[in-house]
Amino acid sequence: MVHKAPPHLPPPAEAATERPSKSQRKREMTALQELGESLLRLPAAELARIDLPEPLREAIAETARIGSHEGRRRQLQYIGRLMRQVDPEPLRAAIDHATGESKQAVALMRRCERLRDALLADDAALPGVLADLPRADAQQLRATIRAARREHTEGRPPKHARQLYRWLHEQYTSKPEQP
Repeated sequence: MVHKAPPHLPPPAEAATERPSKSQRKREMTALQELGESLLRLPAAELARIDLPEPLREAIAETARIGSHEGRRRQLQYIGRLMRQVDPEPLRAAIDHATGESKQAVALMRRCERLRDALLADDAALPGVLADLPRADAQQLRATIRAARREHTEGRPPKHARQLYRWLHEQYTSKPEQP
């Protein structure tokens, strides 16, 4: 005996192509809400650089003022609902870049670490860095390198080595791209 689908219901293959399942829609909404939460964790300066619709920007700002747990939860749901009207991919890319998770940010971080290590290990690396960064203050850079080397030999915490890394990162972040 062969069972057929009732005539008022579409065959199973057609039903699957019409719309996603309720579970799939819920997963998508949760992902958008989590994306909205990651926007909340960004510093205000980074958030200002991201192109957001004004209602979403206002909802994010309002979340910072909400103190109760339940009110915050409802606000996050509202942000998730607003996120449905926004293309999430540019937002994900902007968040990744802002949090340092993009490939370019990781590559820059590793480059600055290698340069810092090379500068601390040998004076021969300094001319290359100065040639790459013509506006750099060479005297300040040399002083920072000497202080970091001194810290290392004395076994002190690497305050100046960190300062050197931050300086390199800042210089290469603000440096205009070469064509």
